[in-house]
Amino acid sequence: MNLQDRLSMVEHHIREACGRCGRSEEEIQIIAVTKYTTMKTVEQVLSSGIGHVGESRTQEAHSKWETFHPRGTWHFIGHLQTNKVKDVIGKFDYIHSLDRLSLMKEIEKKATDLNVVVNCFIQVNVSGEESKQGLSPEALFTFAQEVSQMKQIRVVGLMTMAPYELNAEATRPVFRELKRLRDELNARDIFSYPVKHLSMGMSNDFEVAIEEGATWLRLGSVLVGKESIQGKEA
Repeated sequence: MNLQDRLSMVEHHIREACGRCGRSEEEIQIIAVTKYTTMKTVEQVLSSGIGHVGESRTQEAHSKWETFHPRGTWHFIGHLQTNKVKDVIGKFDYIHSLDRLSLMKEIEKKATDLNVVVNCFIQVNVSGEESKQGLSPEALFTFAQEVSQMKQIRVVGLMTMAPYELNAEATRPVFRELKRLRDELNARDIFSYPVKHLSMGMSNDFEVAIEEGATWLRLGSVLVGKESIQGKEA
């Protein structure tokens, strides 16, 4: 199955999921997770009409961005070390992993230097797994208050990673809780604008994520193909 076939299959599943929960397909954006893939795969993704690409390791992301950056919208979706912020700001349109004060301050500093506003998702570790990054749900609102004082950071949504489950239905409570947290964040009026988006759902569970309110899907193997993945799947 080639990329176009996989994209058609993914779009079919998105339509079905949207139909089940009464949502419009236009609410859903696909990010092709091209981490661990080759330059050829990135070229195929961008040529297929997929406008959003996701990378998670700064060294590999840099070479791909240098080659392809006039094309597509670039998302940094992995854990971002503070000393690597300089390699991301001004290149990536979105950061999906804002999760601590030191990172917030460094993003603000570098963004101020470049006079850019950075679109960020606050990452929340809803499942509580020790292997996953992100704020605890209890820490979200205090952290959001701090971020709201930053002039160069715009929080566009919340992000989470559900545990990998053979039965995707088991991920539903995680996605449902992230939406609840997003809604409470808005109800508290912490930001002067609505925080609209939910970055949640990967290859194994994106249909459940859609049913629970996802607006951005981070799709790796189901979209780019397992043969293109040189490491973990997304």
